[in-house]
Amino acid sequence: MLNRHNADYRQLLQRIKAVGAIGVTLLPFFAGSVAAEPFLRDGLLPAHRADEPSLALTSPLEALTLETRASSEPEDLLTRLRSGFSLDYEDNRRIAAERNWFVRHPAYLERVFTRAQRYMPYILAEIERRDLPLELALLPIVESAYDPFAYSHGRAAGLWQMIPGTARRFGVRQNWWYDGRRDVVDSTRAALDYLEYLYELNDGDWLNAIASYNSGEGNVLRSAKRNRNAGKPHDFWNLKLPRETSTYVPKLLALVDIVADPDAYELALPTVADEPQFVVADIGSQLDLALAAELAGVDVDTVYSYNPGYNRWSTDPAGPHRLVLPVAAADTFTAALAEVPESERVRWKRHKVKNGEAISQIALEYNTTVAQIREANNLRGNMIRAGHYLLIPVATKPLSTYSQSADARLAKTQNRKRDGSKVEHVVRKGESFWTISRRYKVTHRQLAAWNGMAPGDPLPVGRKLVVWTDAVNESPQVSPATTLGNTTRKLRYTVRNGDSLYLIANRFRVSINDIARWNNIDKNKILRPGQKLTMYVDVTRQSS
Repeated sequence: MLNRHNADYRQLLQRIKAVGAIGVTLLPFFAGSVAAEPFLRDGLLPAHRADEPSLALTSPLEALTLETRASSEPEDLLTRLRSGFSLDYEDNRRIAAERNWFVRHPAYLERVFTRAQRYMPYILAEIERRDLPLELALLPIVESAYDPFAYSHGRAAGLWQMIPGTARRFGVRQNWWYDGRRDVVDSTRAALDYLEYLYELNDGDWLNAIASYNSGEGNVLRSAKRNRNAGKPHDFWNLKLPRETSTYVPKLLALVDIVADPDAYELALPTVADEPQFVVADIGSQLDLALAAELAGVDVDTVYSYNPGYNRWSTDPAGPHRLVLPVAAADTFTAALAEVPESERVRWKRHKVKNGEAISQIALEYNTTVAQIREANNLRGNMIRAGHYLLIPVATKPLSTYSQSADARLAKTQNRKRDGSKVEHVVRKGESFWTISRRYKVTHRQLAAWNGMAPGDPLPVGRKLVVWTDAVNESPQVSPATTLGNTTRKLRYTVRNGDSLYLIANRFRVSINDIARWNNIDKNKILRPGQKLTMYVDVTRQSS
């Protein structure tokens, strides 16, 4: 039996005082039990009435633990979601077809709703704040399966799969450092702005607005106008639209049906905790992401997963100066960051300009941009002088540490093992995905996908592409060294003191133009000792 001198009693008393009102919820459990007597004496519980039910407890500590756990477990966000559904539609065979696919693939639903946990609470809160249909919180499932790194053949990126032009139109920044289409804060604001605009444009018809988000506003408006002129209904179900759009809205509504009543389809959806998953911290300046991870007490992958918009090793020097962090790490990060001066939030290196060196070469060497070097050194143009020193912002860790940067993700995509032989191709002037794909007898979509790109992406001269081609199709043309034979081998050569392009070309019996093209360098620039060159040489032509 407990008394005021018992350790369990003292521990429970301390916890009741700590949790305050929670103790009130325990009255039905404690009242009338033997274990409650000390608490009755101390006036912490009212006397039990004879007509009230009582429950014998093994220990009052056990009861409090159970009740506290129950009260602290978050509600299921999907419950809140389904209670606010408002779109008006009738079931039909097009919705049923999409719904049947989801029902046949419960593992897919498990994956996407689990992945949605990090972002859906924020997105739903923003939708509610704008008083928009809650069904829109399911749209990123249709668009990207709630994957912020998703990239489509149509050049759409992020949770909301925004194309570059639409993103710019709604104020989303995209540059070498940062792509706001992948940032949950920027992309959600822009996507909801766009959907509101489309709703007004389509005279208050949400299904037509949602179709416009997929197809483009012009396609839906033109189809609706044709129907009006022909005296036909101009709702979504009667519009003639591209096949992808004609299934897009039914996919969303199929998900709405499943979330509304998963039991009806014998599905058990995972719980999505109805509580904030992240805090947006103001950082005020550029910040190395590896340093941010250290300050927050998390790994670099976690920082990227909450901040997928950052392309490189740091935040964008021009902003946004914010970082999205897990709730549990936010206070630790904020306190630690306050102790780090702005000048120490990225590392700086002093670089001595060499003869013939261009500012673009320096930027490439240090994985930064010409604009940032200019800004850091108060340069008005790109003119630099040999012997002068430049301050260069550099990563605090090896670049391999930044495992979710754009470069690291591209390397993973390009190095993923596929059928056939892997060939590197350096883009030359006048080449396109189409001409290169024809040369290697692959499709232009394959070529783009192997290199983490879309077929419509710009293809700059000097860009290195990976091509996977069947060995039987290989020919002298497969190698960038198109003038060499089947015995071509790729090697890496380190420039030595006294080396020049002329001497290296003579040594390996290739042309200066080939070396320049393979390495995307200016043949008139001076080589630096230690510089690495990619070479394609015919082993049968090399001297012993």
